[in-house]
Amino acid sequence: MTRIDEIVDGIYRICTPVDVGGFDFQFNQFLIDDERPALIHTGMHAMYDDVRSAVAQVLDPGRLQYVALLHFESDECGGMYRFLEGAPHSTLTCSAASVQLNLSGWNYTGRVEGHEDGDVIDLGHHKLRFLETPHVHHWDSMMLFDETTKSVFPSDLFIQPGDQPPVVSESLGPTMCGFYREMGIFAHESPVRAVVDRIEQLDPSWIHGMHGGSLARETIPGFVRALREEPFAFQGKVLGRELG
Repeated sequence: MTRIDEIVDGIYRICTPVDVGGFDFQFNQFLIDDERPALIHTGMHAMYDDVRSAVAQVLDPGRLQYVALLHFESDECGGMYRFLEGAPHSTLTCSAASVQLNLSGWNYTGRVEGHEDGDVIDLGHHKLRFLETPHVHHWDSMMLFDETTKSVFPSDLFIQPGDQPPVVSESLGPTMCGFYREMGIFAHESPVRAVVDRIEQLDPSWIHGMHGGSLARETIPGFVRALREEPFAFQGKVLGRELG
């Protein structure tokens, strides 16, 4: 069942738990209620009605101005057509690399803006800065930093598997790294650790991951430490399956 919770100052976590291979896993989208509302991630195509209903608890989905795609996977953008069609003044926003690699050369005809590192979108109260983060975990990946609440939207970084509360206070860094090894998400630790250093320099108050609960300032260091000290890159498994 999809639920929506305000985490901080007009930023809402929309969470749908899904059974993945016999264990609980959460898919999150984030709604920013502002003069120019934004939805970060759309969920998979089949989640559209539930996610839209959650958005509608806060604002008219037709008012959305931005739908943000942080990398190109179905759980990030499976509902992008439908949200854009339902909001006549909305624009799909993503990395410039994603526009070139994923949104050209086929029949996508929606409105799209490609952004590079340092670009800022002004939503009114909130200001979203784009961070290009290639290979964390796709080559077109980016993250967003809300300068107003000092919130990082890191997509698939800072995952916690299982049924997590809206705000996680438990130190789950080792669990996160073990999950990454099992899933084979990252090819190598180096680009991830470089981005972790960059995130730490931002001194975030919040990290809102796409899978699991949001992390407040006091919880972040344990996750950062795990990413610096523990192995988490590909070790021969993809989605839990051992490769020959």
